Amino acid sequence: MFFWWFMLINGLLIPGIMILFGWLLWKHGPKDINSFYGYRTKRSRKNVESWQFAQEYFGRLWFKLGLILLPASVIAYIPFIHSSQDVLGTAGLIIMVLQMAIILWPIIPTEINLKKNF
Repeated sequence: MFFWWFMLINGLLIPGIMILFGWLLWKHGPKDINSFYGYRTKRSRKNVESWQFAQEYFGRLWFKLGLILLPASVIAYIPFIHSSQDVLGTAGLIIMVLQMAIILWPIIPTEINLKKNF
């Protein structure tokens, strides 16, 4: 049972990070173009307006996806509550790979909207 809790907590890290950093970028994103933090791509660095748009848009997407992913991750782990460590470990790996795909997905609509608007 300890391993299940351990995997669940690990499985909630990605949605938690998405919620926290999504909110930070959305509401308190970097105002000036920098090389240290924020949504940094060639299109987002084009000018200050595109930079601020990208921070807000990407942050909002990450925040909303994190809010969806958090309960979805909990639900995904529930069927494995009494499974062996091998089964739970494999399920956890699959869940986290899916989470990694979801954490990267907002890049696509952000870049599309940057291209459309700037």
